[in-house]
Amino acid sequence: MSATQTVTLVLGEDSPLPETAADVEDLVLRLRGHVNQLGTLMPSQEPVLLRAQQLCSVGLQEGYLPSRVHLVRLAEATRELAKIRLDNVGASRPARRLARWTPQINVLRGAVFAVALTCLVWAASVPRT
Repeated sequence: MSATQTVTLVLGEDSPLPETAADVEDLVLRLRGHVNQLGTLMPSQEPVLLRAQQLCSVGLQEGYLPSRVHLVRLAEATRELAKIRLDNVGASRPARRLARWTPQINVLRGAVFAVALTCLVWAASVPRT
């Protein structure tokens, strides 16, 4: 599951908060994995990365409300990391132009000759009245 999908599970408008503590732990573990993976792809002093790593290092808090608040904060930090990563990937790629095939002049001459010859043969085969 990608980071975006996991974040959507937590922050999506139609996504309910997880009901059990096991569900919360599972989502927190997934988000920590995404933070670790995204963290290897960006500078170590990135403020968003440092905030996300700090949230990952904090243990899961006891209680219904504190654990869900921590989960939401971790998901928000992961979303910011993914957004920065996508922005950096888009900025580092040079703009590619679509390659367009252009025929050589001899190919064009041959095509015109073939059409002209076809028209000549067709005109010669039409019966005269």
